Amino acid sequence: MSLVNAAHGRSENTSAEHPTGERPRGARRISARRTVRQVVGAYAALAKPRVIELLLVTTIPAMFLAGREIPSPWLVLATLVGGTMAAGSANALNCVIDADIDKVMNRTKKRPLVKDSVPRRNALIFGLVLGVASFAVLYFTVNLLSAILAIATILFYIFVYTLGLKRRTSQNVVWGGAAGCMPVVIGWAAVSGTVQWPAFVMFGVIFFWTPPHTWALGMKYRDDYERAGVPMLPVVATPQHVAKQIVIYSWVMVAWTLLLLPVTSWLYATFAVLAGAWFLFYAHRLQAAVRRGEETKPMSLFHRSNTYLMIVFVALAVDSAIGLPTLGLPF
Repeated sequence: MSLVNAAHGRSENTSAEHPTGERPRGARRISARRTVRQVVGAYAALAKPRVIELLLVTTIPAMFLAGREIPSPWLVLATLVGGTMAAGSANALNCVIDADIDKVMNRTKKRPLVKDSVPRRNALIFGLVLGVASFAVLYFTVNLLSAILAIATILFYIFVYTLGLKRRTSQNVVWGGAAGCMPVVIGWAAVSGTVQWPAFVMFGVIFFWTPPHTWALGMKYRDDYERAGVPMLPVVATPQHVAKQIVIYSWVMVAWTLLLLPVTSWLYATFAVLAGAWFLFYAHRLQAAVRRGEETKPMSLFHRSNTYLMIVFVALAVDSAIGLPTLGLPF
């Protein structure tokens, strides 16, 4: 018996133990289960679940605010299922289109199409099927408006952002980021059947949040984007300019959250102001470090941007669920 086989506790003469030369049934079953898990995991990765989590965090509070109460759990579930499918569709199709970019970026080199764990054709079909399913789920369980908005979001993300803006302009995430703002509009439409001005204000909060969030990531992975030929702002501009733009958008974002005060109470107002001050502090600290030529940690701001958005929208949800008197218009 060789040392290698002895270490694994089996004989070199496999056929002596298994005359047919086949693996034991139990081993085949374990291998099959692992294969199924790997395939399911690969398709799930195509949908970028971590991105979807953030979208859902904003959808539910929008539904709460639309009715100024806790909506039907079944309506929330149906909206989340349909919205998840729509987001998964857009993300999967994005992976198909950007497979060449993902191969040269360290941040994305483990994605399914790069590792060949999902055939490109299958990924395309998967994305299209998810898109059709999202429309069907929202149409039959929610309403037509939310279904149309979901499809419009997928089309915008693919044709305007991925194919039109991403590889052509440093303003890619500014305008292309509008796709990520749509879940709040879909959530509002799911409850009210219409789209009213508070939905557009929430849209604006996420719209102005996206550049600081994404540019902080771009500062960290600047070399990745440059190697892939993607003209993110941190690739084509100086760190000083990027930091300045992050601060500007952060101020606009925080100010924009205050536009919701007429339809919320003192509770939301308190959290919006405090969370905004907290985030602005770190945005200015990043800018100050860049100006001094110090080593910066942009990912710190990136992660805090997620926390900030969660605080603001959770405050919206709690404020609406409690039903405190709204502040109303000052005139």
